[in-house]
Amino acid sequence: MAEKYLPTGNEYVSLPDLDEKTAALGSVSVLHMGAKGLIELRGGEGAPFMEPFVRINGEEAPLRRMSWSRGRHWIPCFTAEAGPLAVSGQVLACVGERGFIYRLGVAAEGTAEVEYGLRGRWQSSWLCINEDRQIRGEMAARHSYWNGGPVFELSAGLPLLAFAPMWERPVAAEWRVEPDGAVSYSLTRRFSAVPGQGEETAFFWGLGYEEVSAATSAKEMLRRGWDYERERTENWLGARIWRCADGQLERLYNTNMFFCLFYSTGLTLDTEERVLVTSRSPRYYVSAAYWDRDSLLWSFPTLLDADHELAREALLYAFGRQARNIGVHSRYIDGTVLEPGFELDELLAPIIALERYVKATGDKSVLALECVTGAAGRICRALESARSGGAALYETFLMPTDDLRTYPYLTYDNVLAWRALRALAHLWPERYGPLEAEAERVRAAVYEHCTAEGAGGRYFVWSTDMAGGSDVYDEPPGSLLLLPYLGFCASDDPVWRNTVGMIRSGDYAYSFAGCEFAEIGCAHAPHPWLLSVGNSLLSGEAVRALDFLRRAPLDNGIICESVDEHTGECATGGHFATCAGFVCHALRYALGGDAHEE
Repeated sequence: MAEKYLPTGNEYVSLPDLDEKTAALGSVSVLHMGAKGLIELRGGEGAPFMEPFVRINGEEAPLRRMSWSRGRHWIPCFTAEAGPLAVSGQVLACVGERGFIYRLGVAAEGTAEVEYGLRGRWQSSWLCINEDRQIRGEMAARHSYWNGGPVFELSAGLPLLAFAPMWERPVAAEWRVEPDGAVSYSLTRRFSAVPGQGEETAFFWGLGYEEVSAATSAKEMLRRGWDYERERTENWLGARIWRCADGQLERLYNTNMFFCLFYSTGLTLDTEERVLVTSRSPRYYVSAAYWDRDSLLWSFPTLLDADHELAREALLYAFGRQARNIGVHSRYIDGTVLEPGFELDELLAPIIALERYVKATGDKSVLALECVTGAAGRICRALESARSGGAALYETFLMPTDDLRTYPYLTYDNVLAWRALRALAHLWPERYGPLEAEAERVRAAVYEHCTAEGAGGRYFVWSTDMAGGSDVYDEPPGSLLLLPYLGFCASDDPVWRNTVGMIRSGDYAYSFAGCEFAEIGCAHAPHPWLLSVGNSLLSGEAVRALDFLRRAPLDNGIICESVDEHTGECATGGHFATCAGFVCHALRYALGGDAHEE
């Protein structure tokens, strides 16, 4: 049986692998500025980080017939059976809290001595940035004055991260450090069951930089209580839910929208700064790093659709911490370079996001901020240095997949240049007004140099050297399908229509035409991409894309990079949070929602 997970989390804590079969949490992770990425605490083989258990009259009673739902499309809830007992559970990552609550309930049909609670094993700690590497620090467990129970702390000379539980009913708490250095624990609630009666217990797990912070985070939630934390979180989620006529697509949208809100952005535990990342789930293969393109062209539109304040914070992070290296391939969350290499789409993404934000909100105050004006100037200078010495085209070193270019002038990238130049002229007309003329020169140059004659007529090439070299290609992260959506050409433009026909043709290597799940892929991941599904939704091919989304299992319902063309199951890049944002925005747009567009 394939592993199935229900990710959940809040702005501080990500819980990416809640197991559908056992209700166990395999790991807990937080963003950490000092570590430049994601710190993940993992369980061991056969012993998860946290799992519920039930014993009846001293005998283990496995959870069976487990059934799941999501409260407000995000809060995982289950019911199960343990022998004659009915068991229920919820995992609530409380909005605004440094922690989460795992609540368990049991109800009996007969008389029995019942034990239930949580147990687990903290086996190892990992730094997750692109690749995972184990942290060789000390894992400690001790009694804490602050919570009257255990506190678990990871340190490497100085503290890195701590977590601690509290509980609303008396429990027996046990913990120990194993010979191999792992930490085991159990929190056991005992009661005498009688027919028709039951009880529930909430376990409050606080996280923090060190012992006091973690324990008092748990105490804060305990003091407020389960009902308060649940209601506050449900109200927050409910205010952002989008309704549509198709119940299946509504569920898909809202779960992935919340996944985008909580996994493509978050607050660092040690500095409490808003940051943007590809994904806070280590299930994504390049988690917890920053790309301008991924965050600002893909997830930002959904942040803006759902929450203007959150979108503003995200935008200022891009124009703040990340500004000095705009245009560089990828960066750590503190703004320093992770992977070097110039990418034109990365350079232009902040300006396009800024324009989108100002149009959607009317908030022009951001245009006067020094960090914004300073970054805009740096973008203009970098763009000028990438301009061809002849035609008004701009070169890139890496393509939107982050792979090395074949030819230096990409059609899609230059369409973004056209869009960004117009945006600069409109946002700061007194300073950048003349750039509107440059934008029109770019548009003319694209039609002159980035097109070629084919059997069906003229079409847009993928890239060119302006010396006779060009290629027929497309990449989902920077697709030619988006040219009308970006405003560059009309949807009935014959050049664009010919281009679409060529890359959707069965003769094109990455079209997957005729497959059960047909969408454009590319050499970077030779399967149908979910970004391509979004591209189709935005380019007038909603029927194709909606059918794809209704049928594809994806990554257990969560947007991934690509799917198997025959099964629709995740092929590459599970838990792709920025892509989830792009697909959600495109879905809302295609279904006539209030997605923020021109």
